[in-house]
Amino acid sequence: MDTAGMDVDSVLHPFTDLARHHGSGPLVIERGRGIHVYDEQGREYIEGIAGLWSTSLGFGVEELAQTAAEEMRRLGSYHLADGKSHPKVVRLAAKLLEVAPAPFSKVFFTGSGSEANDTQIKLLWHYNNLRGRRKKKKIISRANSYHGSTLAAASLTGLGSFHHGFDLPLPFAKQTTCPSRFHNAEPGESDEEFTTRLARNLEELILTEGPETIAGFIAEPVIGSGGIIPPPDGYFEKVQEVLRRHDVRLIDDEVITGFGRLGAYWGAQVYGMEPQTLSCSKALSSGYMPIAAVLLDEELSSVLVTKRRNLGPFGHGFTFGGHPTAAAVALKVLELMEERDVVGHVRGVAPSFLKRIEELSAHPLVGDARGVGLIGGLHLVADKRGRKPLPLNSGVAVHCAEAAQRHGLIVRALGDVIALAPPLIIEEDEIGELFARLERALDDTYHWARGKDIVGSAGEG
Repeated sequence: MDTAGMDVDSVLHPFTDLARHHGSGPLVIERGRGIHVYDEQGREYIEGIAGLWSTSLGFGVEELAQTAAEEMRRLGSYHLADGKSHPKVVRLAAKLLEVAPAPFSKVFFTGSGSEANDTQIKLLWHYNNLRGRRKKKKIISRANSYHGSTLAAASLTGLGSFHHGFDLPLPFAKQTTCPSRFHNAEPGESDEEFTTRLARNLEELILTEGPETIAGFIAEPVIGSGGIIPPPDGYFEKVQEVLRRHDVRLIDDEVITGFGRLGAYWGAQVYGMEPQTLSCSKALSSGYMPIAAVLLDEELSSVLVTKRRNLGPFGHGFTFGGHPTAAAVALKVLELMEERDVVGHVRGVAPSFLKRIEELSAHPLVGDARGVGLIGGLHLVADKRGRKPLPLNSGVAVHCAEAAQRHGLIVRALGDVIALAPPLIIEEDEIGELFARLERALDDTYHWARGKDIVGSAGEG
């Protein structure tokens, strides 16, 4: 049996239509170089989503392979339990605190972004228990947000597919309005009016639940898997005023936006966020090793240390949190980012990327085109003029992603949004080729959707 057939028989895939996959099978990727990956038949694809938002430095980076091999020979595995440590994790923690967007105090390592956000929840609960505030446990997220797929993190994720059939969300998780103008702005509403209303909605939720019960507010600087939604101007300024008024801690989820994606080292720096804690992963190792980190402020760190006296061992951790090889690779990634001025490169090519995103707003299938830095989304609609949404389960975005794949481009269909987030090393000419392939896929999809009577002759429903 070939690899694809064995996959269908033996692998349960995440974030996948399982019934559809059982019939169609996988795209088997065999190798990668730069912004490209290659399947078993040698066909080339531009990896337009950077391998789930992760592979910031591209594929086939020899320095990372050498670093991993050297560390595996030196210290193939070790842990941080029982007061043990190793040089690479200590250096990585120090480096993260040095480049952090706020004055953090300590770093806790995990293996994934979901584990990092689970840790955020658990530490915040423990912090409030140690302070005698045993009711202050609820955490607010936004509709359309994504914060992970484990039980607690998925409860904060604002996407129904992560809840339905899983008995989620858990009761601690509360949800406020998504800052999407496309979905939620009223006709003629300015950014000032829209953000004021969103802040008012948040405050009303806090007052309804009781400020004494609300521990935290978690937010991605730009909502990623929920449809590529940058916040409107002034949004986080108004939100943080509400949080300060009610002693609610801001958790910054930088799993997608950290390490240069938005044209700054951190998304928080783009939007004026002043978080008390931060989660990061993905580009931390350029996706080459599983590693994530939680950065903690002095307030939380000191409470954990000083108020736990005589309580015994700290009851939280992961065997592979801060694994030596993963830590060594992450350190090398941060070193290469500085050497190659990756953030500066993103700032240099982002205008071309965003210009091409904006140009596609004229396409008859595209109702909204949005992006920042090197992340962008095309919201597909049935009616451009009235922004009429596509019929439920129309399959148009999925069809577009499959068409893009046929044209040698890998993108993600997120509901009715086509998402792009290429490796940060992408060059101007490669951006041009990426969008040429995407435009062919959109044209193919438009003609297919017309044939299905999903859209009209001018995308007008």
